[in-house]
Amino acid sequence: MALPEVGTPAPPFTLPNQNGDKVCLSDYVGKKVLIWFFPRAFGGG
Repeated sequence: MALPEVGTPAPPFTLPNQNGDKVCLSDYVGKKVLIWFFPRAFGGG
């Protein structure tokens, strides 16, 4: 998958948060969202 251009809408996705709970981008429609992640390579698992 190619990286999106700056300013284009993010594709829909669901990912686990720091507690393992699933979070969907669609849960935040109409709100400002900051997506911050660390690649698993830097974690212990």
